[in-house]
Amino acid sequence: MENLTLDGPPPQGSLEAGVPPLGPGVSPGPNQQLPPQMFTTAAQLLDMTDKKLMVSLRDGRKLIGVLRSWDQFANLVLQSTVERVFVPPPIPSNGSPSSQLGLYADVPRGIFLVRGENVLLLGEIDLDKDDDAPPGYEKADVEVVKKLAKEKKEKDARREKSRLKKLSELGFEGENAGEILI
Repeated sequence: MENLTLDGPPPQGSLEAGVPPLGPGVSPGPNQQLPPQMFTTAAQLLDMTDKKLMVSLRDGRKLIGVLRSWDQFANLVLQSTVERVFVPPPIPSNGSPSSQLGLYADVPRGIFLVRGENVLLLGEIDLDKDDDAPPGYEKADVEVVKKLAKEKKEKDARREKSRLKKLSELGFEGENAGEILI
């Protein structure tokens, strides 16, 4: 794409003073299509239709499925969807990186409708690497991963509540000013 400025000369082929760029009586050539980079927002999903995607949602969930349909609001219909649940490796008390691997599990969800405003990030899955475990993780039983993820979420919530309480005691209110800390 070329850089255009308001001060610079008009690009070649632009309309100047109402005169068509090809001259009077000259018909344009065959239909030219815009490159995919020219499309914005939901129209870029056209190239991703019928491909396997990973969709990261605002609430932290990760979905993997085949994009079958979408609309102007980027609402997505995913087929053969699985929700991938991650539990990161435990952090040792000394703060050094853990040699232990994290766990993940795939929970089958079937056909999934995702509201566009909840999509944080999406990308195409490399089918050659699709069966490989994510780096630093190993596959585990769904129930074990769900249990560990729930425990981690509860622990993080307790830590956050404690942090907010300490900050409020110091006079910081932040975004949770209206909440009552118990």
